Amino acid sequence: MSSEQSRELNPYENALKQLSDTAELISLDPDVHEMLRQPKRILSVSIPVKMDDGRVKNFQGYRVQYNDARGPFKGGIRYHPKVTLDEVKALAAWMTWKCSVVDLPYGGAKGGVICDPKNMSISEKEKVTRRFTAMIADFIGPYRDVPAPDVYTDPQTMAWILDTYSQIKGYQVPECVTGKPISLGGSEGRSNSTARGCVFCVREAAKVANIPLKGATAAIQGFGNAGSWSAIFLSEIGVKVLAVSDSKGGILSRGNGLDPRRVLEHKEKTGSVVGFNGTEEISNEELLELDVDILIPAALENAITAKNASKIRARIISEAANGPTTPEADKVLERNKVLLVPDILANAGGVAVSYLEWVQNLNRQHWTEDEVNQKLEQKIVSAFKSVLETSKRYNVSMRSGALAVAVQRVADAIKTLGIWP
Repeated sequence: MSSEQSRELNPYENALKQLSDTAELISLDPDVHEMLRQPKRILSVSIPVKMDDGRVKNFQGYRVQYNDARGPFKGGIRYHPKVTLDEVKALAAWMTWKCSVVDLPYGGAKGGVICDPKNMSISEKEKVTRRFTAMIADFIGPYRDVPAPDVYTDPQTMAWILDTYSQIKGYQVPECVTGKPISLGGSEGRSNSTARGCVFCVREAAKVANIPLKGATAAIQGFGNAGSWSAIFLSEIGVKVLAVSDSKGGILSRGNGLDPRRVLEHKEKTGSVVGFNGTEEISNEELLELDVDILIPAALENAITAKNASKIRARIISEAANGPTTPEADKVLERNKVLLVPDILANAGGVAVSYLEWVQNLNRQHWTEDEVNQKLEQKIVSAFKSVLETSKRYNVSMRSGALAVAVQRVADAIKTLGIWP
């Protein structure tokens, strides 16, 4: 098995390798490096639930709290049959760096429950959520650990967590989770914030690469929430979106590009972008290799590998997905002078607006969507500039620059706090 395949199988090893490389780059204090190699706390719980058929089934749940030197833990909870502890540990580490690089007063955490939500009723998902919340309630809360949605969880899931936590506390605590429905204190602009942040990064990268956005071309792998909204926002600033894809395949329009909103309507009717009128069908793999200015991977992990990185012709890549590029592929793209905006910056719009939601809840305020978008833009643009400046200072890629900024900020907090007792 190659080293690339090995790390694909163990994301935590990948996260530790990134940390080691960053520690060497910034001459990180070995004691701080040692502290950052392990999560602060790992909660592992067995969740008994009475299913609709009357039998009791145990589900395994995890909450990994990686580091809170900069503030309360923050991170999503995912429901998936392939959740593993190492995956959750890696995601918690990456959340630590993501919150830090955007300069949010948060640490990083992640949660997961091993289950197949596609084969569960709403009632069963509610029972799993409420029982899991009750079992970790002593370790979460607005000043301790603030969960959010992730894979196969959504605003409804957050509403159940909010209600369960509030029932335990005896009063309503909307600030205990983010990504809630608007009616329960959710933030305007939260639903498309990941894509909006990603496109802000594209705009800033285009300035660096000297690419005029009006008339530039783009391809987007993945047409879920992040991918579809990225396509819409790019189209609104004059970029021609030539190709998009989902799990069933992709479509290409060689002329004036696609109308993303019409493609979204087609997908909602048919279940896929495939078959959209006036397009030719392409594979997800072919989409990545199209001759476009901008590529947004918004689907799976490890989409860009050592096998296909040399065939990528885009000049800018902005990673809306988590971990779409392997470390070996990174080296190839860097050699080919591709300006890659890494996931911990490019898709940080979601957690940035989660932070804004939390602040609104703490102060019992509700901001307009314009106010939220302006604050999001300030956060993302400021982070982009810090990462670009750091990457130039160390003469490294934007990914290495982002990790250098993030790890250094966490390290500074750890050293200033000290170890007690």
